Amino acid sequence: MSVSLSVVTEVQLDEAIALYVASGINRPTHQPERMQGMLKHANLIVTARQDNQLVGLARCLTDYNFVVYIADLLVDKAWQQQGIGARLLAEVQRVTGPQVQQLLLSAPAAMEYYPKVGFSPLGNAFAIARKE
Repeated sequence: MSVSLSVVTEVQLDEAIALYVASGINRPTHQPERMQGMLKHANLIVTARQDNQLVGLARCLTDYNFVVYIADLLVDKAWQQQGIGARLLAEVQRVTGPQVQQLLLSAPAAMEYYPKVGFSPLGNAFAIARKE
């Protein structure tokens, strides 16, 4: 039972929404047009599949030279704790290269996960919150 990773240019909306729901990540899955835009405008998507079933995904924005922002890292709850998230992150780094800094915002529940896979906390980030 091996999970395969792929860099893809698109993901089917229905399977992506099903994965977002199954992962427990908080995204506007009730707004398919917004979800479609989120996927369409990501310029690096790495998927994890088991027997063609989408079980994990990294949705990123990058210039491939200086920085990659990992907008979403998600794994179906039934597949968590098996190293899939770490493999997705490693694939993002492999594709973008060691000269590219990886950045992300963590969900509160995942704050302890990211240091375990090599991320350091930053104290110099700023944000303007979404209105919707």
